[in-house]
Amino acid sequence: MKPIVQAILIVCLVILASCNQTTKEKKSMQNNRNLTAKEILNKPDYLAISYGGYRKKTRDSQPTLKELKADLKILHAMDVRVLRTYNVRLPHAANILKAIKELKAEDESFEMYVMLGAWIDCKNAWTELPLNHNEESTNNAAEIERAVELANLFPDIVKIIAVGNEAMVKWASAYFVQPHIILKWVKHLQQIKKEGKLDKNVWVTSSDNFASWGGGESEYHTPELEELIKSVDYLSIHTYPMHDTHYNPIFWGILPREAKLSNTEKLDKVMNRALSYAVSQYDSVASYVKSLGVKKPIHIGETGWASASSGFYGPNGSKASDEYKQSLYYHKMREWATENKIKCFYFEAFDEPWKDAHNPKGSENFFGLFTVDGKAKYALWDAVDKGTFEGLKRGKTKITKTYDGKLINLLLDVQMPPVKNEIMPDH
Repeated sequence: MKPIVQAILIVCLVILASCNQTTKEKKSMQNNRNLTAKEILNKPDYLAISYGGYRKKTRDSQPTLKELKADLKILHAMDVRVLRTYNVRLPHAANILKAIKELKAEDESFEMYVMLGAWIDCKNAWTELPLNHNEESTNNAAEIERAVELANLFPDIVKIIAVGNEAMVKWASAYFVQPHIILKWVKHLQQIKKEGKLDKNVWVTSSDNFASWGGGESEYHTPELEELIKSVDYLSIHTYPMHDTHYNPIFWGILPREAKLSNTEKLDKVMNRALSYAVSQYDSVASYVKSLGVKKPIHIGETGWASASSGFYGPNGSKASDEYKQSLYYHKMREWATENKIKCFYFEAFDEPWKDAHNPKGSENFFGLFTVDGKAKYALWDAVDKGTFEGLKRGKTKITKTYDGKLINLLLDVQMPPVKNEIMPDH
């Protein structure tokens, strides 16, 4: 073989090997960005969050694809990789999936997955007719069908389907159903997975209050709940210590022995107890599941802390809601969940003023880590300092800090919880 031919052949082989390596790397990258639900839930560095992109006081005003993509870039920058949605009746969830698909096409490093919620109601919910909690709404079947349709349209994005949101807890008096209705649809989804009509790796759950999963009153301990626990792929539980600063404040307050501490030290103690209260509710579900002889993963489908309230949790109530306490709870919960390998869908990404449209200062409007206009609340001030959101906007607004970044002004809005002689354990 002539030297020049040999040289050309060697160059060709090198180029071919390089191309093969590049192809393998691209395939590897694609595989690493199409994980299963099990893999996603077991990756502590993949932060999870509840997300609604609504900016107005009504859901009649749906966020545009451009607005959704801007939000998703913000969340991706702070290492969120899993979003939770709540219904598929409105265009919102489908548009989120479209936005993620477009972002993935534009940037191969963009990665985001979705826990897709299918809303479940009892018969006559949200009407003037008498409620029947033993029967279901005629809308439920279409909701499940649409969820399956979207999961099949976006198999690389939808990894979990949640049947209902707080649909079994009895204080959801406007719409709750008995467990047999949730069980019916969970079994339906598991069956169509077996039939190949839904990806076998899609995990099916229901996302509900810890009490509904057996961690509370014995009235929830029914054969139907036991069968449901055995039928889901994992349990998605909710815990809200903030709400119980009003409804069950056994853990809430400053102890007399803490009187000489600084205010920030007092609040750290108070919020440690709030975290312990949430953990006790998680543990109560785990204990019940274990008593059934069942081994199932248990993750937190919702927990959060409002930054403002004019009602039960504000200055004239339990004095729980402000950005400082919200930040403490957020970071303590994230740390605990990471250490214990529990996925925590924090509630929520952005404030949504439609939640309590008739009460602008209602706590439901202020669970976001960002304000409606894109200001980062205190929990994310460090991320702003690190340049996490550099070049990103919500609408026309760059991501800046609330209170103009002045902690002294923020602290003026912080109320100290009441002094209590004794703190009672929850369980």
